[in-house]
Amino acid sequence: MRPIVLASTSSARRHLLDQLGLDFVAIGSGIDEAAVTDPSPDGLALVLAQAKARAVAARSPDAWVIGCDQVAFDPATPGCWGKPRDPTDHLSRLLRERGRLHVLASGWCVVGPEGEQSGVAYARLWMRADLEEAELRAYVAGGEGTGCAGGYAVEGRGGALFERVEGDHSTILGLPVGPVLGALRAWGWRMPRGHL
Repeated sequence: MRPIVLASTSSARRHLLDQLGLDFVAIGSGIDEAAVTDPSPDGLALVLAQAKARAVAARSPDAWVIGCDQVAFDPATPGCWGKPRDPTDHLSRLLRERGRLHVLASGWCVVGPEGEQSGVAYARLWMRADLEEAELRAYVAGGEGTGCAGGYAVEGRGGALFERVEGDHSTILGLPVGPVLGALRAWGWRMPRGHL
């Protein structure tokens, strides 16, 4: 089988693939995310995922390369957001989303010698309305969500910020496992013996 390359250094994405028993290497894409634009949140997530996968695939032409990116958006307001710029932005974002629904759009792209497959998966999260500012300040000060779209890590202490979550856990973590493995399987990848 071809080698698998994750075009990301995200610990959450690496952990997902580790849990599945995949043999892979992780390589940062070097993409300047701030230079990539698209008018829609899901379009931006997809374009970023494609750019990352293509950049790493250019250096690893015989591999299956997985690129992912995630943006958060509030369906009631225009625009989207990625990682918090600084602690002030982080806190204001969490305060604004108290008691509201927001959506995570997780773009994915798999590039290999066979071609390219890509898409977007979604998760919906409702933040607790009764969160106090002091609680959110403490969360921001802890630094857990600084490198995450939305400003929280739902797999950590950030999970306590939400009263309801709809969507696949891997989509929330930014690597939609179902469609990514579907793309790999369409090209002949199978779980190694002893892993099932």
